[in-house]
Amino acid sequence: MKRMTRDQIAARVAKDIPEGAYVNLGIGLPTMVANHLPKEREIFLHSENGVLGMGPAPAPGEEDEDLINAGKQPVTLLTGGSYFHHADSFAMMRGGHLDICVLGAFQVSATGDLANWHTGAPDAIPAVGGAMDLAVGAKQVFVMMEHQTKTGESKIVAECSYPLTGIGCVNRIYTDLAVIDVTPEGLAVREMISDISFEELQRITGVPLRHVPL
Repeated sequence: MKRMTRDQIAARVAKDIPEGAYVNLGIGLPTMVANHLPKEREIFLHSENGVLGMGPAPAPGEEDEDLINAGKQPVTLLTGGSYFHHADSFAMMRGGHLDICVLGAFQVSATGDLANWHTGAPDAIPAVGGAMDLAVGAKQVFVMMEHQTKTGESKIVAECSYPLTGIGCVNRIYTDLAVIDVTPEGLAVREMISDISFEELQRITGVPLRHVPL
């Protein structure tokens, strides 16, 4: 089965971010979304370490070590961009001033619970960071992830087995197989890659799905 690449998932997420939106891109896969936002669309990218107005990743050799995102990756700053104290940045997150945040995930439950910071491994360092603030503070939460783990288990589950980041906070899930909305009536499949059937997607996912195309 041919799955979407990470770049293709990022491009699909970028397609749904509207003009004028204030958006936080989480650490990991979500940072790739910045490279796919249409240049003609004005979108304000926020980072919790205190940056607003980020652009795409810099070209090799043009990195500024003083200009990084929350994941310590080099970024660019668009005209009109600004820097500010991280306390102000968290006030922006917690105060409902972000339209969308895009987060990675280990698991998302059928009711939109999010687990994205700890697998429960005994040697892991517990550090939820700003993810919980984003999960409850943003007006919409998009999750971007592979549909299955490396061992073939679905990351969309009936109930999360990993520690939670937020409860009932996820609005839409983008995977390498499908775009799925979390609705009061359950998980609604909006789009699928061309070479998978709904029946196969249902089998792989393992929790009830409804096919409700956009």
